[in-house]
Order: sequence, then structure tokens, then C-alpha cells
Amino acid sequence: MTATGTYTPRPGAAPLPRMIAAQTALETRMLLRNGEQLLLTVVIPTLLLVLFSTVDVVDTGPGEAVDFLTPGVLALAVMSTAFTGQAIATGFERRYGVLKRLASSPLPRWGLMTAKTASVLVTEVLQVILLTVVAFALGWSPHGNPLSVLLLLVLGTAAFSGLGLLMAGTLKAEATLAAANLVFLLLLVGGGVIVPLDKFPQGAQDVLGLLPISALSDGLRDVLQHGAGTPWGDLGILAVWAVAGLAAAAAFFRWE
Repeated sequence: MTATGTYTPRPGAAPLPRMIAAQTALETRMLLRNGEQLLLTVVIPTLLLVLFSTVDVVDTGPGEAVDFLTPGVLALAVMSTAFTGQAIATGFERRYGVLKRLASSPLPRWGLMTAKTASVLVTEVLQVILLTVVAFALGWSPHGNPLSVLLLLVLGTAAFSGLGLLMAGTLKAEATLAAANLVFLLLLVGGGVIVPLDKFPQGAQDVLGLLPISALSDGLRDVLQHGAGTPWGDLGILAVWAVAGLAAAAAFFRWE
């Protein structure tokens, strides 16, 4: 004891940044240890990139197939982690009462969501590194401004994260599992990831082009394949989805 009659060190909550960092590390370890999540976030995008780059299955237009496919697969990787994986994991945490218990800890609820988002970003960095290495091995020749690419990825992550949390916080866990996987498959086919949007009828193109996966894949493709400047239109679509999704998740998310 000290002279003032208090114990050293004094018990109490850790500083908020340390709590968020610890929760982020825990969330990341849990994600990387989950075989199903690794299949969804790492194995499937990598296999799609290798398969469709080496086998002439889909007409990707002029140029090398890998130059068209890599931006789309990067967008798919973001969606698989920020939306599908996060929605399923958070949905079952909510069902089993994990979120309710964490919400009663010294870590505030917004700090828990911050940690989840940071975990998604860490996972995405690993995904991007892996897919970039594979793409270069397949002969990828990227162009454009890296800052535009970073901005697209960050806004895409925010958009998909908001939608994933909204789904996880409003639907039952089983419904979230089914809906998240269904959306993943539908957007894989109709989001401009593997199949160019110009292969669809004009009316469908107009609708599909407003989806976050289409905006992200097209924006990345404009920059990395065509060397275009900042794709403000695609960034605007992603920003609208990000604001709407995160606001809806904050308003309607149920912790139990």
C-alpha cells in the first residue's frame, strides 16, 4: 500500500485505446482460426482469380483476363470479409449472448464495433497482399493512382460493413447465415466481379451499376486496368451506401 491508502497498481478498466486494440486482436484471431470464414474470405477469391485467369470461360473483353478479373476479385474479397463474414459471425455472437455480455463490459458498444471494423481492415490487408501476389504471378499489370484505390477500398469496406451489421443486428442468426450467403452468390454473378456488366440487358445494367459491389469493382477496374483518374461517380455510390448502411445499423441494431 502507498501512503495514501490505495493499492498500486489500482484496479480498474484499461485505457480505451488499449481495450479497443485488445478486442481487435481477439476478433482477428477468431476470424483467422475459423475455417469456414477463411474459405469464404481467402480461398474462394483466390481460386476464382486463378481459375478464370487461366481458363477461357468468360469473355472479359480485350486485354488479359487477369487485368479485368483482379479488381473484381479484390472487390469480392472486401465484400466477403466486411459484409458476409462479419454479418454471419456477428449474428451468431448476438444469438449466443456474446454481444450482450460484451456490451456490459467496460468497453463501450461503439468501441466494440470499432474493434470489429478494425479487425475487418486487418483481414482485408492480408487478403489484398495475397491476391496481389497471386495476380502478379499470373501476369497482372496494374495502373493508376494507389490513393484512389485505397479510397475505394475504405469506402467499400464502410458500405459493406454497415450493411453486414444491419443484417446481423436485425435478423435471426440462421436467417443471417442464409441471406448473407445468398447475397454473396448473387453479387458474385451480377456485380461485375467475374462477368462484365455489359453482358447484361441495358435495364439490368442501370440497376446493377448502383450496387456497392458494382461500384467498387468498376471503380477499381477503371483505375487499375484503364489507368483512369479518381472515379468520383463510383465513390459517390459507395459513400451513399456507407452512410445509409452505417446509419441504419446504428439505429436498428439489437444487441440481444
